[in-house]
Amino acid sequence: MLSNSNDTPAQLLREDHKGVAWLTLNRPKARNSLSSELIDLLQTELNQIAETPSIRVVVISANGPAFCAGHDLKEVTCSDQAFHEVLFARCSELMLSIRQMPQPVIASVQSLATAAGCQLVATCDLAVAARSARFATPGVHIGLFCSTPMVALTRNVSPKQAMQLLLTGDPIDADTALAYGLVSQVVDDEKLHDETLALALKIASKSGQTLRIGKEAFYQQLHLNEADAYRYASDVMVKNLQIVDAKEGIAAFVEKRPPIWEQDKE
Repeated sequence: MLSNSNDTPAQLLREDHKGVAWLTLNRPKARNSLSSELIDLLQTELNQIAETPSIRVVVISANGPAFCAGHDLKEVTCSDQAFHEVLFARCSELMLSIRQMPQPVIASVQSLATAAGCQLVATCDLAVAARSARFATPGVHIGLFCSTPMVALTRNVSPKQAMQLLLTGDPIDADTALAYGLVSQVVDDEKLHDETLALALKIASKSGQTLRIGKEAFYQQLHLNEADAYRYASDVMVKNLQIVDAKEGIAAFVEKRPPIWEQDKE
């Protein structure tokens, strides 16, 4: 578990369990807004996890009354343009790290995810939402269009649905977010932790090599035309068949036994 060098509570907590790294945003009084410090802490942890093959899945959750209220507006309004440039560059780097790291990342969303918090949910590979969760890009209410959240949002939902969220700033409930494609699963509030953990453990039980190949391939082919996507995916399949875990998995299927992945031999 992470900790600060002083007596103040850590802004980010971490717990590892059976191949799952569980990260918890821990600024409940600030509604887990993404301060520059919290962005840096997340970036450091994700960089370290990306280089740790024994970690096969990442979960991002939060303590308190909101999943994440976006950027810390107190920090933003007290700073100058140079600070803003660095802040948004670092936040963009963080979001790209989530997409580019080899492990699947699951958002576990309780309560409200707004602005950059909604961006964080949209950026994760999967998102499990409590039934009471709400999602919004409300920057338009304060004269600040949610331009960076827009990037992740428009890669999850249709253009007209995204525009309605961005132009009105109105929140949507969890079931609407599921229908839009912003989240992948909605569960009862009291089951959020257990259902998220069950999903993470199910994925973590698969071959780590295969998860890494699959996540990279998914995003690489996503914006290719159909013919190029098939050529790329065919090449990935050929290479995937050469790895030890693929050979083991096929042999186990034929022999009607559970596979023993390389990661489980360590």
